[in-house]
Order: sequence, then structure tokens, then C-alpha cells
Amino acid sequence: MTIRPATSADADRIADFNIALAHDTENITLHPPTVRDGVRAVLEDPAKGFYFVAEIDGQVVGQVMVTYEWSDWRNGNIWWLQSVFVAAPYRGRGVFKSLFAHVLAESRKRPEVCGLRLYMENHNHTARKVYQTLGMRQSNYVVFESQMGNAAPQQRGVRE
Repeated sequence: MTIRPATSADADRIADFNIALAHDTENITLHPPTVRDGVRAVLEDPAKGFYFVAEIDGQVVGQVMVTYEWSDWRNGNIWWLQSVFVAAPYRGRGVFKSLFAHVLAESRKRPEVCGLRLYMENHNHTARKVYQTLGMRQSNYVVFESQMGNAAPQQRGVRE
């Protein structure tokens, strides 16, 4: 297995994984052109974040996106792991474990990174066990949100 930074050549595969992720974890349907544009936006602008992908035999089988949150309390960046996905035939084979180890190693090389966080759908017990096995712990924070109508009005099925 190889872990590497994603490139523009990976955009369609990443978008397909994101669409599958939304369906598998939250039973929602995303608008494919919006997701593809969103993936390309990250790949073209490192200020938005970046992806790592896992490859086996030249095929991308897993992904993680990293975005940034500035912490004034810690004077550093928290890396948020998002869009975590492993293709079904490769689950349970250490793909996410390898992606996570890579993100962790990269974060430790950068003194401005002060922590890693992720959020997950509340009832995803399988993911919870994986994250706990890797040494992550549930934080004391609860995520609240307010969706803006202009973010992606053409999406259907997204929870409001």
C-alpha cells in the first residue's frame, strides 16, 4: 500500500468516494457536479486543505482530507480529518490505519500543527471503534451548525 498526496488526476475518484460516503453513513444523496467542483477546489487551492490517498496495485482505495482550524488558545493549527473513506472491498485491511499514521507523521513534522480532530456521524459505531483503536478519544465538544442556503442549493437529501 502506498500513501501519497492526491493530485488533480484523483479528483473523480475522490468525488465518487465522497458521494458514496454520504450515502453509506447518512443515507443522503449529494449532487455529483457540486461534489466534483468541491474536490477540485481543494486540489487547486492548498489554503482550503489537501487530500492523502491510499493506493493498492495502482488503484486508489481510500482517502482522507485535511482542513485547518486556527486555535488562538494553542497558537497553532488543528488539522481536521474529513471525507474519510475506504472502498468496501478494502475495509478491515489497515487502509485507514495507514492513512491515519501518515497524517499523524506529517503533522508531527510541522510545528504549527497542535492537534488532530475529526467528526463522525453519531451512530457510526464501526468508525468510532476504529478511531479509538488508533488512540483518538471522544472530545468534550459537541458540534453545532447552521447551513447557509447559498452553499450548494442544488444538493438534494442533505439534512437541513
